[in-house]
Amino acid sequence: MPRKIPELVCPAGNLSALKTAIDNGADTVYLGLKDATNARNFPGLNFTRDSVAEGIAYAHARGRQVLMAINTFVQAGQMARWQQAVDTAASLGADAVIVADPAVLAYASEKHPGLRLHMSVQSSATNYEAINLMQELFGIRRVVLPRVLTIEQVQHVIENTDVEIEVFGFGSLCVMVEGRCILSSYATGESPNMQGVCSPAKAVRWEQKPDRMDVRLNNVLIDQYQPDEPAGYPTLCKGRFQVAGETYYALEEPTSLNVIEVLPKLIDIGVAAIKVEGRQRSQMYSAQVTRTLREALDAAAKENYRVAPAWQAALGKVSEGS
Repeated sequence: MPRKIPELVCPAGNLSALKTAIDNGADTVYLGLKDATNARNFPGLNFTRDSVAEGIAYAHARGRQVLMAINTFVQAGQMARWQQAVDTAASLGADAVIVADPAVLAYASEKHPGLRLHMSVQSSATNYEAINLMQELFGIRRVVLPRVLTIEQVQHVIENTDVEIEVFGFGSLCVMVEGRCILSSYATGESPNMQGVCSPAKAVRWEQKPDRMDVRLNNVLIDQYQPDEPAGYPTLCKGRFQVAGETYYALEEPTSLNVIEVLPKLIDIGVAAIKVEGRQRSQMYSAQVTRTLREALDAAAKENYRVAPAWQAALGKVSEGS
């Protein structure tokens, strides 16, 4: 008998990306509103109430699900905005909300007891005790684990909780534990955990020099690129800095996460869902990654799984690093 394969959860930065992900095999898409309640609060991204409604209708008509990310922490005196986001998700028929702040989990569980609650990766739950506590307090049904855990650590969590476990399967790899990074707020005064932005666009400066491109984040020099060198979006953690007379990636090198080779292991240990990172990425990215992971997951449901070279080539074209 085929093995039960994890749900494929894909990003939707806008309505077109949502439809693209659904059409290319996503079981579920996740999205956010155009405000600070979600951790991808960039200009030009995200959804209005009307576009959320249209996206949910499109997904449900095809037997797919939509999750709303309400995954930043409430700012002082602004709880009503986060409560309104939960109310919006419930009234429009979202299949679940992805929440970081315990206060928002408490509101959602009390006001909308029938709404399925997923604990966001921004909550930084890295052990089963934290997960089981959130289940006891708020009835969470799923948790998204930080990308820094090993497969063995993920398995240990699964063996000690009834909560569904979702892990990231493709996208940017970060050495920080999600929800605990303060580098952006150190440089710009705005935090991905609060304002929903890492390296806010208004703080980014591209300075063309005769022999190079200087990139700054709020006047902090992040990197210098040669004319023939591809320049990535500047984040403090992935910048190159002078340390003891040597210039290199002092915190982390640009590296991508890709679990395609270990899908059978993730299935064996009982992972419930594989999540693709990248609501800020292009529609082409959504199509290519979703289609490739759909094929790989379907193949992993059977015995004698082999990684097709075409899958790695397709994913390599949209990777942000090695």
